[in-house]
Amino acid sequence: MDEPYEGKQAGAPGGTAESVTLVDVARVAGVAPMTVSRALHRPELVRSETQKKVLDAVRVTGYVPNMLAGGLASNKSRLVALLLPTIANSIFSDTVQALMDSLTAARYQTLLGLTGYSAKREEELVEAILGRRPDGVVLAGTSHTDATIERLTKARIPVVETWDLTDTPIDMVIGFSHEQVGVNLAQHLLSKGYRRFAVLSVDDPRGLRRAHSFIGELTRHGIAGVPFEMLPAPATLQVGRQGLSKILETDRPEIIVCSSDTLAEGVLAEAASRGMKVPQDLAVMGFGDLNTAAHVYPALSTVRVDGAYMGKRVAQALLERFASGEESKHHPVRIDTGFTIIDRDSA
Repeated sequence: MDEPYEGKQAGAPGGTAESVTLVDVARVAGVAPMTVSRALHRPELVRSETQKKVLDAVRVTGYVPNMLAGGLASNKSRLVALLLPTIANSIFSDTVQALMDSLTAARYQTLLGLTGYSAKREEELVEAILGRRPDGVVLAGTSHTDATIERLTKARIPVVETWDLTDTPIDMVIGFSHEQVGVNLAQHLLSKGYRRFAVLSVDDPRGLRRAHSFIGELTRHGIAGVPFEMLPAPATLQVGRQGLSKILETDRPEIIVCSSDTLAEGVLAEAASRGMKVPQDLAVMGFGDLNTAAHVYPALSTVRVDGAYMGKRVAQALLERFASGEESKHHPVRIDTGFTIIDRDSA
């Protein structure tokens, strides 16, 4: 149990958050220190009026709970680490929001790290994050360095790879096949009569896999030499405009297939600036079905991924593993969340 700080009254001017103890909070609230601990860490065990007294006392004293100490005592940090390539592209936003909402409701906190599409940067973040003793780790994608795979395997904590599928996950995998997106999209556009294609992508590994799968399926249908423009990540409207400009320097495709809606919306803007009519002069296809896709002009044809559903399933898988304490070999999790091709006005 914490010892009360001597020499400064709890909450008095000049005191610090570190100097105020749980005992000080208990004294101000008029309850036992154990009650304070329960109110902060297990509020469902404490009456609402008692919890209010404790929270009021925490505010008055400026007490900062030592969550690390509490985590060490219970062998739980109640922390989940989430590693994403970027937050500049809102394609991940629905997944992150649903995941965080579900974890927060279960009284888990989320630590966000950005890899910048770099497997080496992901490796460095994993090493740093494991020092915080997270209860679980969520990774966007399934391409990692050998060191990352080894460290996470030896950590013996739940790991979920998402926004992708693989037959050899580190632990659990919840997502969809980027290769299948490419195949299905090529077949869909061929069935609509398109024959002259171009592809625009940033150097995102998952976007490139979709692009190569798309081009490969076109090749199997006798369409070769598809123009392919790749630009540095992240995807922005400006990059989309630059991409179309580069493609039009040498080619005049019927349709340009983009690795994200953001790029596609940039293509729409550049086409409009050149007086090109969409889809008459140039059809445009995106990926992601961002909340803007249906409202640009013309409305963007795209591939919809249910990011919110994915986030909820990731949270569910983690919480079930936290509750059971059993390893994935006893309860393997591989969930294909699928995708849907959305026809609108741009293609």
